[in-house]
Amino acid sequence: MQRFPAFDPPEYVQWQADPDLVHEFDATWQRDPERAGAVSALDDDRLLGLYAGMLRARLHDVMLKRWVRQGVISKAWLGTGEEATTVGPVHALDRTLDLVAPMIRNAGACCEMGMSIAAMLRGYLGTEDSPSRGRDGHVGDFSQRILQPISNIGNMPPVAAGIALASKLRDERRVVLTWVGDGSVNVGATHEAFNFAAVQRLPIIFLIQNNQVALGTRVTAHRLADGFADLHSAYGCAGGSFDGNNVLDAFGATALAAERCRRGEGPVILDATTFRMGGHATHDEQEARHVLPAELFVYWGARDPIGLYEEWLKGRGTDAGRLEEIETAVTAEVERGAEEALASRKTSVPIGETAAGGVYAD
Repeated sequence: MQRFPAFDPPEYVQWQADPDLVHEFDATWQRDPERAGAVSALDDDRLLGLYAGMLRARLHDVMLKRWVRQGVISKAWLGTGEEATTVGPVHALDRTLDLVAPMIRNAGACCEMGMSIAAMLRGYLGTEDSPSRGRDGHVGDFSQRILQPISNIGNMPPVAAGIALASKLRDERRVVLTWVGDGSVNVGATHEAFNFAAVQRLPIIFLIQNNQVALGTRVTAHRLADGFADLHSAYGCAGGSFDGNNVLDAFGATALAAERCRRGEGPVILDATTFRMGGHATHDEQEARHVLPAELFVYWGARDPIGLYEEWLKGRGTDAGRLEEIETAVTAEVERGAEEALASRKTSVPIGETAAGGVYAD
């Protein structure tokens, strides 16, 4: 895939495939026979769909960074380096039925659920034809089963649990998936949601996205336990861990969790270890380089989820020209979406008098 020196982390610009990491990428999901079975059932179209999804998420972030540099927007919240933790789980769902509740690092989930790049970028521009009609920069579309992120960290899990409860009462066999940051695990509302979902045996997957840092606080400074792999046991529900930079491991773990939920066996708490390859937002990227040690960026930079997956695809016989075709198509899709969104900024400005509309439920 193309690298962008002006926008990509330096570790990605200089990225070279490490043969040992490529081998480990293949071995990771094969250690669990059930997970390996779920991954092995993927045909070429679905495997390439995962690749396109991660590219789409990465290029969406590159476009936002470009807009920040150009002064189109003031800042953006990115998921660079965490694409596998978003795209793999979404592709493991029934995207015609299930519902997702992404957080800011999971914007890629929106496209994989059916939203257009243009709609997502309009959300940042606050246009009248954006999903929230200019009222909120958090992007989602409930008509496509995408709950908009809640800015107050830790409050998404109970809302998602409420949706899962409604699904259970209506016998809809719908699974709800939401992501929880390592810092959000400390919030009381998150614990209440975990416990409520376990007691009520709700069809919900809580995906703890441990990207090593909460805003500017390293996970080792706010949590004594080593990781979150055993957290599910505190609530008496199922759980597991996967490599957050391995899209196939993410897919396999989530596919098994979704099946369990659909059988009525209650919630699953999944733990994914990944890394935030930048700041909390574009305004503090250099601060992140001071807060986190350089060796962390080197370690995780070598584990670029898109680069490793691309090498895995080539290793299984996927033609490099086919991957280039996909990248060209996704790049054109993002460029086209940006043009459409910028055009909306000129022709679809929210009218001030409409600000009070849709604030309260009837």
